[in-house]
Amino acid sequence: MLKVNEIYYSIQGESSKAGLPCVFIRLTYCNLRCSYCDTEYAFYEGSDKTIEQIIDEVKKYNCNLVELTGGEPLFQSESLELMKKLCDKGFDVMLETGGSLPIKDIDKRVMIIMDFKCPSSKMMKKNLYANIEYLKPTDEVKFVIGSREDYDWSKEIIAKYDIVKKCAVLFSVVFGQLEPLTLVNWILEDSLKVRYQLQIHKIIWHPETKGV
Repeated sequence: MLKVNEIYYSIQGESSKAGLPCVFIRLTYCNLRCSYCDTEYAFYEGSDKTIEQIIDEVKKYNCNLVELTGGEPLFQSESLELMKKLCDKGFDVMLETGGSLPIKDIDKRVMIIMDFKCPSSKMMKKNLYANIEYLKPTDEVKFVIGSREDYDWSKEIIAKYDIVKKCAVLFSVVFGQLEPLTLVNWILEDSLKVRYQLQIHKIIWHPETKGV
């Protein structure tokens, strides 16, 4: 059994797959409490579903791209089996994880989007840097940046662990806290080898809309 907050069909808003139709499986619970969290409703709300029930619901949307998100999907250990079974059935599976829980046992067919927490999140001490060892070229590491301190810290982490040689690196702003143009200018000034991304679902729909 997994506790599921919601399953919905929308447009992928972030990552290198931004803009593609995607089925999202939002699992309940999170071990982090980021200062800018936009999905606090997923901390506790949800209903119990078997893996088979979840997959049956995903199939209804006739969409091959599926993302597990949260909350923190890895907080529920059965998420590993769910991802494996989705891959076995031919789905293109993505995982959005906060970077504080181990990724080493995740099926290698899954594309991992790992979100290392910057200083302004107040959760920086939870980052599990040992995860970097298990990143694949198809994975992506994300930094959500709300200040110059966050930006400088992110640069240091990228350099320290040579992340750009392991996989793609994504930069985005804390929505409503830092102007996108400011971050883009910093990236260009430093010639950083990162991908800037907008949360396009927050532009298409109202930023607080659920199920998109």
